[in-house]
Amino acid sequence: MAEREEQHGCSESGKGCFVDTTTHVDVKNYYGSILKKTSDLKSNACLTTSQPIPAFIRQALEKVHPEVTARYYGCGVVVPPCLEGCRLLDLGSGSGRDCYMLSQLVGEHGHVTGIDMTEDQLAVARKYSDHHMQEFGYRKSNVTFVQGYIEALSEAGLNQNSFDVIISNCVVNLSPDKRRVLSEAYRVLKDGGELYFSDVYCSSRLPDNIKNHKVLWGECLGGALWWEDLMQLAQEVGFSTPRLVTANIVTVDNKELETIIGDYRFVSATYRLFKIPQVSIKGCTVIYNGNITGFGKCLDFDARYMFKVDEMVDVDEEVASILTHSRFADEFTFQPPGEHTQCNVRKPKVGTVNPFELVLQLRAASPGSSTGGCCGAQPQSSACCK
Repeated sequence: MAEREEQHGCSESGKGCFVDTTTHVDVKNYYGSILKKTSDLKSNACLTTSQPIPAFIRQALEKVHPEVTARYYGCGVVVPPCLEGCRLLDLGSGSGRDCYMLSQLVGEHGHVTGIDMTEDQLAVARKYSDHHMQEFGYRKSNVTFVQGYIEALSEAGLNQNSFDVIISNCVVNLSPDKRRVLSEAYRVLKDGGELYFSDVYCSSRLPDNIKNHKVLWGECLGGALWWEDLMQLAQEVGFSTPRLVTANIVTVDNKELETIIGDYRFVSATYRLFKIPQVSIKGCTVIYNGNITGFGKCLDFDARYMFKVDEMVDVDEEVASILTHSRFADEFTFQPPGEHTQCNVRKPKVGTVNPFELVLQLRAASPGSSTGGCCGAQPQSSACCK
């Protein structure tokens, strides 16, 4: 993508400044001028899943102002568990819908920062700051919106090691430099912090005619990563292995765009990446205590691990490291492996990091489930995690 000469957030010396690309200009125009409401979208890639949303999240969404919701273009439900008191950053916060929903979940003593490059979207988000503060019964707002680029968080004034959790909802694919997005996210996360995000991925690397198509890029398809490239980029930046939470097929539902796409397939998926130390920790047996809000009976951690209250579960080395070095450390009891007989300890199911394969597994488990849109819940969620 060609770069423009215009620079943003530069120091007087002009060194290290983020430079707008034509992609950023096109995306700002698409989401600031062309799209005025959700129904203006030309595909279903950026539509919220029709699968069940937990009651506590649904209740939080109902308190968000209708105009903020009407300008929402995210594709998933980006609500990782255990958020009380957290400092949270939303990459590409748009009209602020997710920020105001998460504002309620982090609580008055937590804080949510939203960053977006589109001034029209930020204007909608900021317009209702006082409204939501009063709606939630807070003495002061716990949400801040910043104009800036997700590839240049430092230039937007976001400090190193300052956030517990970063979320993003169908935005990373809009960036032409996804490695820089992940690198910046890693930099501003605290040790033990998490990047939890929903996005659109492709079955293989896309050709230039698709990547350079303005509408396909704006619809979150032209900039979709090959899912295997996410694994590589995360490793290069320093994150733990991306842990696939759930996935859903994107059906597009636009004949003109489907003709251009051809045989390329797209899936929406939610991944969680952790900033944990590179230390050797043995696997262990863990017991979930059931104290996380909204997850009193069980905790769906990812596509492989589901923890029921008071049930012993064997976890591998990386999951053991994640749980002990993150905000989940106080939510589990940790026991060395081998202390219990084999029949008393549940082993995790065999899983995959391939989101297209996970979709087939989910379909087999729930034959009547709907597809299209992004990032639905796992089949066991509606059964035990109400």
